[in-house]
Amino acid sequence: MTAISADGLVKTYGELRALDGLSVSVERGECYGFLGPNGAGKTTTIRVLTGQTKPDDGSASVLGVDPAAEPVEVRRRVGVLPEQESPPSFLTPREYFGFVGRVRGLDDDAVESRAAEWAVRLGFTGKLDTLHTDLSRGQQQKVMLTQAFLHEPALVVIDEPLANLDPIVQETVKSALVEYADAGNAVFVSTHNIEVAADVCDRVGIVADGRVVAERSAADEAFTADSLLDVFLDRVGAADARDVPDLGGAGAERTAAGGDRGGDP
Repeated sequence: MTAISADGLVKTYGELRALDGLSVSVERGECYGFLGPNGAGKTTTIRVLTGQTKPDDGSASVLGVDPAAEPVEVRRRVGVLPEQESPPSFLTPREYFGFVGRVRGLDDDAVESRAAEWAVRLGFTGKLDTLHTDLSRGQQQKVMLTQAFLHEPALVVIDEPLANLDPIVQETVKSALVEYADAGNAVFVSTHNIEVAADVCDRVGIVADGRVVAERSAADEAFTADSLLDVFLDRVGAADARDVPDLGGAGAERTAAGGDRGGDP
């Protein structure tokens, strides 16, 4: 079942054409990587798909809902982690999760158990009652990741999931993304990190100048950070590639769909 379907999206801001006929689709049970340099249109795409802004042209469907016509319903169904988003500084993680849970229609027991599970998984159980203003950027990222998954949505949209996290937690998060997609949900990962895309995604769309200019799949004969870099350089250009960190071949090779996509759960 299709989780995201976008066709010919156009969005302009004055003279800037942020989206220029962008089309993309994501199926349930799939982790889709949205890979591109800074300024390629990734964040604008997320804002359109989550109903935060309306496109000037084109159409989109998210879990069967038009985000332009029903933005509140889309945000109710989808888990979202915007890039560089922080929790309210005057709340503790426990208080914040309680607020998010009430907005999502969860009972207190569900919020408590799910938050505790993610706190153990990501390693911030000792910070649940600490004000966010006293948390590190890495701890805040863990909180924001948790809130995106708290209501167990059929689709999560995540912008740069590994920001500010140490290498051990990064591997935990990558495994969690793979596991969530394998459970039949859809995961949309926006990143400019080629290694992340190669490690966790079933398909990768390379976006530049407001369009998806290439796609590669884990079913391809070679699906590695190196091969994605080659496509990136060919379709986007070496100058823009300087915006992409970790360009080396550290991504694990995946020669068939269903192959290893990260660390242990």
